[in-house]
Amino acid sequence: MTQNALSAAPAVAPHRLEADRTRAVAGTPSMGRLIGIDLARGLAVFGMYAAHVGPDVTVGGPVGFLLELARGRSSALFAVLAGFSLIIITGRPLPRTGRPGRQAMVRIMIRTVVIGVLGYGLTALGTSVDVILSFYALLFLVVLPLYRLRAGALAAVAATGAVIMPLVLHAIQASIEDGNWAQSVIDRDPLARITGTDGIVELLFTGSYPVLTWIPFLVAGMALARLDLTRPGIRSRMALTGGVLALLGYGGSWLALHLVPHALTAVAAATDGGSASSAWWSDTVGEPGSHTPLAWLLVAVPHSQTTFSIVGNTGVAVMVVAACLTVADRLPRLTRLATPVASVGRMALTVYVLHIVALWFFSDVWYVALIQDETMSALPVLLGFIASAALLASVWACFFRRGALEHLLHLATRPAGYVK
Repeated sequence: MTQNALSAAPAVAPHRLEADRTRAVAGTPSMGRLIGIDLARGLAVFGMYAAHVGPDVTVGGPVGFLLELARGRSSALFAVLAGFSLIIITGRPLPRTGRPGRQAMVRIMIRTVVIGVLGYGLTALGTSVDVILSFYALLFLVVLPLYRLRAGALAAVAATGAVIMPLVLHAIQASIEDGNWAQSVIDRDPLARITGTDGIVELLFTGSYPVLTWIPFLVAGMALARLDLTRPGIRSRMALTGGVLALLGYGGSWLALHLVPHALTAVAAATDGGSASSAWWSDTVGEPGSHTPLAWLLVAVPHSQTTFSIVGNTGVAVMVVAACLTVADRLPRLTRLATPVASVGRMALTVYVLHIVALWFFSDVWYVALIQDETMSALPVLLGFIASAALLASVWACFFRRGALEHLLHLATRPAGYVK
């Protein structure tokens, strides 16, 4: 790792950076951080804020376009970065083996339990936000066995999953709609009884972030983390790859919807007469009703769980990561200006949880009046959330290395150090 790629804080002694690099290669935890990844994670958090508290995308204009970009794509970026983080924990650039490897795996398992419980706690608040944390927890466990694979193998797994998993999910969801086996599973599922949700069925198949079709995002992030990001030209190739994926995803969906006979008509009918003209990239088309037609597999709507949407959203995420890494490495002045955003990225879990708690706490005051309003009146609320998170993270970073919840999560994983 080079000094301009890794840093623990704005000013770190050279011998500390050298020690961090040595520990990383040796397979022990590193204090260094990829500033570009923190920056990308901060942008993902702001994108999720936009989706949760911003005006409706129907306001149109530049603001509506930016809000539409955040829909689905910010959560996909968050998932890609979650896969990147998994590799950092389990060993980067080389996967940890032996006792350090076992400790890293236990650390991930403990994190999944804590994050899963936290996710269900936030869900119980009853806000309009589809909390992603419980899904993330299961995703970490599912992809953990892949952490020793090389970048090429991980990319192949992600690509295969992006093609196969949407088909599998569509078939399973159709069987759920036509039968009652899912309800039988839910009735016997202890997780469903404890959490008051549909339990494992929701996590795997019916939730807003079904694990089956979100696996490719995490695995793609793992593949990125396995790359040597200090190699000349690597970020340019990442950006090019992301652009190609975005073109294949959104452009492929547009072509398929226009070339397959009656596809647009079937999509419009499935969404109760909604316009299918934007189904190649926008969720303004709406959601399908009780029975999802096969033509729905041709859309690239965010959260549509289709191959085209997974490929396109992954491409956007890769381009954002490449851009943030380039900014952190080549544009120090811009990096300093973006320090508040990177600070948010360093405590992403904390600020994510806080914004859901804020939605719950202030719901009776202004939520119905502003956030559910389809006008620009919700824009000041969104800007207030972003400014508050940036200010809080910047001040916190002056005194602490980790966010509040990140520190508690770190303490919770300490028992992993006793694994032999």
